[in-house]
Amino acid sequence: MLVSTSFLKEGNYSDYIKQLNNSNTDYIHYDVMDGKFVNNTNLKTLSELEKYIDLSKKKIDVHLMVENPKKYIESLALYNINNITIHREIKDYLKMIDLIKSYGFKAGIAINPDTKAEDVFDILDKVDVVLVMGVYPGKSGQQFIESTVLKIRDLKEEINKRGLYTKISVDGGVCEEVLPLLVDADIIVSASYILNDLSNIDKIKEL
Repeated sequence: MLVSTSFLKEGNYSDYIKQLNNSNTDYIHYDVMDGKFVNNTNLKTLSELEKYIDLSKKKIDVHLMVENPKKYIESLALYNINNITIHREIKDYLKMIDLIKSYGFKAGIAINPDTKAEDVFDILDKVDVVLVMGVYPGKSGQQFIESTVLKIRDLKEEINKRGLYTKISVDGGVCEEVLPLLVDADIIVSASYILNDLSNIDKIKEL
């Protein structure tokens, strides 16, 4: 199991990134929020986002929880980023997937708790990752929504049936009790569970 660690919690982001650079996490996960697609803001300005990306020595996983991701994608074009994920719920999500790919990044599509797994079946061959939200995006520390497990299962079945290489990532509400439910995922994204105890990275990897 791969681990992508987010730092969506109060504290010094630079310190969190330095800790993660010296950890076993596979990716550092950057949550970008514009205050429109979600109510909260985080790394909203391009200068702030670029500042923290420069600090990372791990693979970079950018999650754009924004209504208009175009300017962010274009701004990040020169950075060594692994994944950029946008949301199925925005307008022009297909164009944004093409834009991400045009810059040589891996493209991810995220689905909110109210979005069905079937809503992305038609683009599974166009994306590298499906990010299944286990909570409503925008706030850390929420309780995991158990129906997320069914979405992961349905996605896995569809991907296997079609012989695709699309990865499944799950984000939000990860804790000790939830981990056994996530064995069908390929990547687990977590903030509080890991940042409260970096040894939890190894517990996830053992799944």
